[in-house]
Amino acid sequence: MKRRSFNGLVAAGLAAPALIGLSQSARAADGAKPTTIRIGFPGAGTGGRPLPTTGFTANTVFLGELEKEFKADNIKIEWKYYVGAGPALNEAFANGLLDFCFGHGDLPLIVGRSTGLKHKILLSSGRGGDVYLLTPAAAAASQVADLKGKTLSVQKGTAGQLTLYRFLAKYGFNDPEKEFRIISQISDDRRASLATGDIAGAIDTPWGLEARGITKRLAEVHDDLNINSPGTVWVGETFEKQYPDIVQRVVTRLVKVAHWSSQDANRETQYQWWTRSGNNAYIDNKKEWDRVKDLRVRHTPLLDDYYKAQIQKAIAETRKFRLTRRDVEFDTWLEPKYLNNALRELKLENYFPIQDASGKFVRS
Repeated sequence: MKRRSFNGLVAAGLAAPALIGLSQSARAADGAKPTTIRIGFPGAGTGGRPLPTTGFTANTVFLGELEKEFKADNIKIEWKYYVGAGPALNEAFANGLLDFCFGHGDLPLIVGRSTGLKHKILLSSGRGGDVYLLTPAAAAASQVADLKGKTLSVQKGTAGQLTLYRFLAKYGFNDPEKEFRIISQISDDRRASLATGDIAGAIDTPWGLEARGITKRLAEVHDDLNINSPGTVWVGETFEKQYPDIVQRVVTRLVKVAHWSSQDANRETQYQWWTRSGNNAYIDNKKEWDRVKDLRVRHTPLLDDYYKAQIQKAIAETRKFRLTRRDVEFDTWLEPKYLNNALRELKLENYFPIQDASGKFVRS
């Protein structure tokens, strides 16, 4: 099978490989159930450690929920973690190596779709979050404007790229690639560059880095609806058509974990689990998440009007910044029936808060 690469920043408008999903078809020929369910995360722990970072999708791994669900069926759960983040995950799916993605960010999700990758959006993997622009501790900069013309770092092709652009726009910079020198680095390299002063700034979580005297905060925003965008859980179209019952069971377990994750009694357990990847220290998890009074808002699986509006906004932004060359049809992309069934089965139809397109809560 010819391999296709999605690591470039700008999608070239390539058609999806004709052979996407053939491996799923071969596995389906022997029976009604797959022997393995292959699930990808757009990221990995420090040094490529095969562990997830935060959110209820990560908690699904730590709780072993899918392994429990499919144990009697002798279906193996295969977790895949990509240091190359969203672009690398797109490449893996294009080459028939994945069935699900747990937590794709908006930019790589849209780039993949625009190039012809066939997947269905099942639910959100969460929303919200704090954004911090960090600079080396010894730097003279005291405001965002002081960084104009200097080098900033982000892993290009990931959701972090659009987050950085939106963050800079908040401070009056609407053409970031011309107003700054923006380079692409993975998280480990970006933090090393902050430590050595080789870059002037980057978005990252601050407390662990500050405690070691590496960085200082230059600016920060909290749960800004115009900067953050929801994550997404999707399934490959071929897998969904062949195994709708399996898809339903996966989604139901995810919603069950989202409910567990949203309960205050489980805060500390999550904070501890999320340190295992090495990406964030316990203090980073605690300081950010303790500020969230209602965990249901962050750990929501809903495809409400806010989710839809944010993804549609991101689609427009990818065209504005010339990150895609083709339009993305949004309405036919969503498949909410599995989520709706899970909410009904678990009696959670009225549990998670609902936000309208502007982010206003219409049900809290």
